Parts: sequence; structure tokens; C-alpha cells
Amino acid sequence: MKLSKKGRKTDTKKLPINSHLVTLHQRLYHVLNLGFRNSDDKEKEWYTNDVETQRLVVRSISAFLDGVSPDAWQMSIVKDSIPDVVRAIAGILQSPNAAVLAMGSEVTVKLINVMPTLMLRPHFNHLTHSLSPLLSTSQSQVAIMTASALHLIVSNIGAKKEKEAWEILEKHNTVTQVIGNLRAFSGKGEPMEYFTEMASLLSSIMQLWPVSRYLVWNDSKLMEVMEVFCNNPEATVKVAVLQLYSSLALCANGAQKLMGNGKVLIPAIAQCMGESQPHAVRILAFKVARYIMATEKLCSEVLNLSCEPIIKSIICALSVPSVHHGNSSNQEESLMLEACRLALIAQWPGKHHGYLWRLRVDKVLIQLLMYNSHNLHLQPQSEDLIAVARAGLSANFLLDLRPYVWEIIGWLSAQCEEDFSPNRHGNDSCVSLLVTTACLAFVDSIGRERLLCQADRTYIFRSVSAAKATLMMMYSPCKYIASEARFLLLEALNFGGEEYLKQLLQSLNFVSSGDISCTPDKYQILISLIGLACYSGLPHFFRQVVSSGGIKTLLAFVRWWLDNASHIDKVCLTSHLRVTAMERTCCRINTQNWEGEETYLLLALWSLAELINCHNSEGHELDIFLGQKIYKKDHFILDIQEIAVDTTSTGLRWYCSYLLSFFGIYGFPSKLGRRVASFCEKDDGDMCLVLRDGQYLSVHQVILLIRCPSLLPPRDPLNEGKMSISNDLLSGQVTDRCRTKKEITLSAQVDQQALSKFLDFVYSGYLEAEGVTVRKLKMLAKHCNIQPLLQLLCRKRPKWAAPVPSFDLTTSLRHAGHNFSDIILEAKSTENTGWTCSFCSFSLPHFHAHRVVLSSSCDYMRALFQSGMRESVQSDLCTG
Repeated sequence: MKLSKKGRKTDTKKLPINSHLVTLHQRLYHVLNLGFRNSDDKEKEWYTNDVETQRLVVRSISAFLDGVSPDAWQMSIVKDSIPDVVRAIAGILQSPNAAVLAMGSEVTVKLINVMPTLMLRPHFNHLTHSLSPLLSTSQSQVAIMTASALHLIVSNIGAKKEKEAWEILEKHNTVTQVIGNLRAFSGKGEPMEYFTEMASLLSSIMQLWPVSRYLVWNDSKLMEVMEVFCNNPEATVKVAVLQLYSSLALCANGAQKLMGNGKVLIPAIAQCMGESQPHAVRILAFKVARYIMATEKLCSEVLNLSCEPIIKSIICALSVPSVHHGNSSNQEESLMLEACRLALIAQWPGKHHGYLWRLRVDKVLIQLLMYNSHNLHLQPQSEDLIAVARAGLSANFLLDLRPYVWEIIGWLSAQCEEDFSPNRHGNDSCVSLLVTTACLAFVDSIGRERLLCQADRTYIFRSVSAAKATLMMMYSPCKYIASEARFLLLEALNFGGEEYLKQLLQSLNFVSSGDISCTPDKYQILISLIGLACYSGLPHFFRQVVSSGGIKTLLAFVRWWLDNASHIDKVCLTSHLRVTAMERTCCRINTQNWEGEETYLLLALWSLAELINCHNSEGHELDIFLGQKIYKKDHFILDIQEIAVDTTSTGLRWYCSYLLSFFGIYGFPSKLGRRVASFCEKDDGDMCLVLRDGQYLSVHQVILLIRCPSLLPPRDPLNEGKMSISNDLLSGQVTDRCRTKKEITLSAQVDQQALSKFLDFVYSGYLEAEGVTVRKLKMLAKHCNIQPLLQLLCRKRPKWAAPVPSFDLTTSLRHAGHNFSDIILEAKSTENTGWTCSFCSFSLPHFHAHRVVLSSSCDYMRALFQSGMRESVQSDLCTG
């Protein structure tokens, strides 16, 4: 039994023999045998100089292919003929005769279109070798067919043959040739099909082999040609250009290059998304935008240029009326899928959130969840809200889009402002229904949690997205959405909530066995941990989590994760939404999701922090170490600090810091912070902060510039080098104790102990404090506008997707840092390079640097300074 192209099983023994096909087969081999030769390696080759024989062979191959139906693919007379047909075509494509080449390239396209990919794949590289040289031909029809055939081959090459195929294309300079063809194309007297086929081929090559993208985005002439043809009214031309743009935007540098002309390009792409365009054009326009907007920075740049048209196009694409009448086409569904994927830009803050709400994104999402949703007439306090949501979920409507719906509403909730109210746009009932539906889907996934490992992947992905959406709504900064989510989740858990909690805890108790082979499915663990994070924040259930052994389970899980991190099958909360094409991205840096791939640990710490917070909010301090032997307090704190230092996940760093705040540790521990603090303990600094009682603390001006510029008196722009006082915390005059030591007198409000602790944060990234000192630190953090520290001192929950403040010393190299430079690094060269410096008169290449920064960042430089490195006569000049 073998698989046909469409996946049907065909029994070749039961297939009737087609007499017409047998005749065509006989005629084919009658002419093929005229050209077969045995080569030195005893493999048959096909070649003849006779033009008439070549024509006859092409016609015979074409007639044979016309007679092959899908039912005949597995017949031996068809399967066994393919290698000989490919050899013959390869020989014919070497013919110098223009007419024969045109026929040969055309029959090649026919062969690839007719025969199943799996049958032809072993011969693709042979065909590629023969086709590639023909791209340079002056015969437009041959070049068109060649590009079409190569496009089909590249699109179906298969992973095992990719390397070999690229070597062949590289050998024939295929990318350079295609770029040259596109650059030379004017559209005057040449068929537009030439441009579209060349563009499609180049797009498919770029999508598969990232190394080819540089040649494209670095060619300014080609970029100009693409821009011209993007405005062509023909849909096929727009599709070809958008395909090129989408493949190019998979490269971060390519996307940035496209944004170099964003004022022209982005409105053009937004126009291609419009309702007046064909579906194929709109689908590709959404895809191009999604690839360009793959990072927060570029997303913001795009939306600054064309926010409203893009959001309107997304809403329009998601509101296809035919879907609700059950007669939507495949293209319409593909359009909605691409629009959903682009709508995930809701994960980033920005003005697009305002447009989404004003254009009733909540109503559109309801339409994607529920069939005949336009017939619903809901009131905000409708008692049948849960019944309506249940009916919608059971209808199994647009299931492929459902994970995206949950993601979108989750991100919208996470990015809402605290005082946001759906009443402003008249959509509170739709928001309530969305929240209810997500909560019910989540509770349903908890109820079936034990069966997840047996469920199909699409159900699992829907369950994960619904769970994540519920979590994000529960902990939304928006009071309205958070309260709705907590109330409606409690309603959904009215029946079976306690049993589900036991089930969640039981599913995580595998860690007690110490046997990693007993680990449940990764998505099963994920939903269990999300479930605990939600239960831990519900007033009705958080005590039950504690009394049911939830603390012990979570601590055991953290310990197990740390002991087995390198062996655990890690999972990201959005891994199931990744598109294959996006896996081929290149040149992207720091594009990791906020939760990263350490989601298990993030959720476990989230639950612990929430349990402590809920108890504290009721005036009861929760001792999570009471009655368990898994962790002692000091050991646990040390582990959490190490996690915060080592992780690359922004979300995990935030929740480590949030959890540590309940133990009197505030801030963001880092390796660099530790090095800076270690060095500065032994260094005297270049400025003194003097308190009213005469006590003073020695500091480094450049560190304050980087970490807390509010503690520096501003410079007087009229008298460069002089300082003036205009700060609530600073008072009096700035005086010089010696040439390099300044004194700043602080306000009487500043407490010495609080200032010392605050400087711990400035230098190391975190501090330890408790009691009254915390209150005084809040004042300092507020005056100095250190919002992340103030948030932790107030023990406010981290906001999803919020960045962690960076400990970046490179800012000291900018112009502002030159004022505090105490060392100059000169190049050895004595040649006159024409070097000029805006800060000093040295003519040799040099950098204004700082001992404290160099010593903290580089062990080699620290050793040089400590060993009495040779300095120039000037105390601030160092020649390396």
C-alpha cells in the first residue's frame, strides 16, 4: 500500500491497466532509446544533437504526462519512467536550439506540476543543475519557464536536499543572475510574467536560505525597482513584489532596510491590505507587515507611519460576513488567519490599542468565537452569560482561529491602563462575554487535564491559549477586566473547583518521585501551573491552595526544575503559535518572548508570590518555609537571586524580584551589578554626598550618570564645567575638596541609612531593607524617578511585557559621560588620521573612559590598574 499525492492509499495490484497509457509509454521509450548512452560510471545519460529527435522526445514526454492520472502514479510504468524522463529533459535543456529550449523548459514545468513531489524530489537537484544556467538566456519565454520550474523545485525541495541544492544554485550564481534580471526589467516590450516569475523564484530562495538575503537588501537599485512595481495596479505584480518583501523581512537587517523608505512603503503595504484588493494581495500584505513588525521597535515605527489604516484593515479582514453563513472560501479563511497573526501586535503597548478598542475589536472577537453572534442581545449583568458562552464554545466554530482570539484578548487585557473602562466605547457586554468564554474554556481544559496527553494538538493549543488569556485577564492592570475575570472565573469554578484544585496539585506531585521519566506532557504541566497561578489569586481559593499542600508542591517543583533544567523539555507560552517561515528568520537579536522558555519556573514563582501577597493583604504574614524540609529560607533566597542573575527571560527576572521583595530584597540582581559594587567598595570615588549632620558618602559621578542622574546637580549650560543646584534632594553649594573631588550637600529630608541603601541599588542593582527604611526609600525612589524600584518597594505586581531596567555601562561612552572621564585610551598609531574630538584637542584616535567602568567590566583592565600600569605625565592620560 502506498500514498498518493493527496494522501490516499492505493493498491497497485488492483489498478486496471490503461491501454492508452501503455501505448503512450511505448511511444515514449521508442524515442527515448534514441538518445540513451552509457557513461563511464555506467549510469545512463541522454543526449542527442538531432533537433528533430529532441522535439519528438519533448512531445512524447508531454503526451505521456497528459495521460497520467493520480490513480496511475503508483503504476510501475509511471514510477519507473521518471528517472529516464528526467535524464532526457536534462539533456534537452543543454540544446543550443531556441525552440527546443522553449519546449524543454515548458515540459519541465509540466512534469513538476503533474507528478507527486515525493516521486520527483530525488531528481530535483539534477533538474536544478540543468535549469540554473538558462536564467541568463535572452529568450524571455525560456527564462520565464526556467524561473517557474526552479520556483516549484525550491518550494518543495525538502530538508535533506537543501544543502546540496544551495551549492548548485551558488555554483551557477543563481541569486546574482535573478537580481540582475529584475534590475534590468523595464516592463516595456517584455511580458510582465518575466518579472513575476523571477520575483517568485527569488522570494522562495530567500525564504529557504537566509544567506541569500544580504545580496537583495544591499542592492539599492533592486530595492528601487521593487518599490516602483509595488504600485503596479495588476494583482499578480503586487503579489510578486509582496512575496519578495515578505521573504526579505525575515532578515532583521532586511526589515530595517525596508523601513529606510518606510514613509512610502508602509502606506503602500497598508493600501494592499484594504478591502478593495484581491484576497491574495491582502494575505501577503498582512504577512509582510507581520514580518516587519516582529520586534517592538519596528512595530512602533510602522504604527507611527500608518496606525489607523493597518488596524482598520485588521478589523475589516476579521469581519468576513460569508464566514457566518457557512460558505467562506479557503482564501477568506487564510486572510482571517493572517489578520489574526498580525493582530498579535497587541502584545506591545502603543496607540494601536486605542484604535482596536474604538473599532470594536471585542465585538469582532466574539464573532470569531460564536456562530450567528449578530443575533445575540446581551446585557452587562445578564444571568445567562455563562449559558451563552457554553453554547458558543460547543459550536466548534473557526477552531483554527480560536488560539489567536485568546491571545489577542489576553494581550489587550495585559496592556490596558488601570482606569480603562469598556463603557467608553459601549462594549462592556462583549468584554464580559469574552472574559466568560475564556474562563469557561480554561476550566474545561483543567477538567480534561488528565486527558491532554491523548488529545489532538489543536485542542491542546486552544487550551493553552485560553489558560494564558485567563491568567492575563486576572492579573490585568485594568481594574474592570481583572475584577470581571476573577468574578466570572469563580462562577465557572462553582461546580468542581475544589476537585480541580486537587487534580492540579496531584499532576505536579511527580517531582516528589525524583524520576524524570514520570514527567507528564509538557503542555499538561503548563496548564497545571497556570491553573495554580489563577487559583492563588482568587480570594475564595488561595487559602485552600495553602491548606492542600500547594506551597510544598511549588517549592518542590522549583527545586526539581533547578536540578533538572538541562533535561527538561522547555516550552514557551507562544510556541504553538509560531509560523514555520518565522523559524527561518536571521539577524534578530533579543526577540525572545517576555516569559521566555523558562515558563514553568516563572509560573511557579508567580504562584508563590501571589499566595504570599494575598495573605499579606489580609494582614497575615505567610511563612512558606513552615512545616517543610525542601528549602530553608536562606537557601531559597540564594536560589532565587541566582535565577534572576542567570535567566534571559524578562518576565522571570521580574517575578524573581517581586518574590524577593517579600523577603526584604528589592531590585534586580545582575552579574555586572555585583562587579561594579565589588570594585567601588575599594575605590574612593570622585564626589561626596554630604548629609546635614556632616556625614558623607563617596560616590562615582559616572555611575550616578548611568544609574541615577537625579543625584547629580545639572550643569550650567552658560558656564560649562560649573554646577548649579535645582533639586529637592540637593541643597547648598557644590564645592571642590581637591581637583577631582566634589561635595554635594543633600537636603535635610535625606536619611543616611536610606541613602546608603539606595546607593546599594544604584551600584549593584538591588538593596536589602525593612521597616521604616523602606518607607524612606520609597521617597528617594519617587524623587529620583526610579519607577521599577518604587514598584518593588510598594510590592506592586509586575506588568506583563514590562522591560527590566538595564544595567548598561556603555552610556558612559557618550558625550555626557566625557565630563566625568578620568582616563583616555589612545591608539598606538602615530600616523595623522585626521581624528577630531568634540571634547578635547588630542589629534590621535582615542576614547574618553572611566576607571570604574573599565575595572568593573574587564578583569584585564582591573589587573592593569592594580599593577601600576604606566601612565603619562598627566594623571588622566593612559597610553595602552
